[in-house]
Amino acid sequence: MFEYELHHMNHAQLVREAAAQRLTHEAAEAAGATRGLHLFGRRHGHHGTEGQVTGGDRGRFARAA
Repeated sequence: MFEYELHHMNHAQLVREAAAQRLTHEAAEAAGATRGLHLFGRRHGHHGTEGQVTGGDRGRFARAA
């Protein structure tokens, strides 16, 4: 029974931490949106930071499985 209570307490702590992390992430996104910026490495339109791949060398490599 003691192990169950420890598990229950640990689960509750993880749920609290996840909620706090989610709230922090949402607040950072909202702050970025008000400044016209996207945080966490995203650019406008949610594109990655690497940029777009050009189509010039498309037939050069074999298709990935």
